[in-house]
Amino acid sequence: MTDLMLDTAKKALERFHEVRVDDDGALSFLHGEVPCALQGVELSEGLQVLSLTCVVAWDLPTDSDIPIRLAERAGQGMFGTLGAVRTNRGWDVTLRYVFPATGLDVEPMGTLLMLVVSTASQVRTELLTGANA
Repeated sequence: MTDLMLDTAKKALERFHEVRVDDDGALSFLHGEVPCALQGVELSEGLQVLSLTCVVAWDLPTDSDIPIRLAERAGQGMFGTLGAVRTNRGWDVTLRYVFPATGLDVEPMGTLLMLVVSTASQVRTELLTGANA
């Protein structure tokens, strides 16, 4: 069943992006400068979901207020959960969204996915503008 969801997602995404199918069956694509990956997962019998991860930004300055800005931004969005991980090279920021997608046709799937990746791109712009200011 997850293969069917991924096939629908691939068709939906190909309307907007060049999509690559990875060795593990996941889909990867770029939305602007935001790399994204989409995987199908069966959480339990009868519950298949798609898991979308967008790498919003990476190596942002550790002396910045990234976590605070993300917490404030999180309340403004409906599509996805923002996360920040501090590495030895700086803050890495992701946006993750997991949703049941069984039965979605190409057009509604595309609309939903574009809402999520558009949010990721908006957050990237906000962070980079603030990080460079």
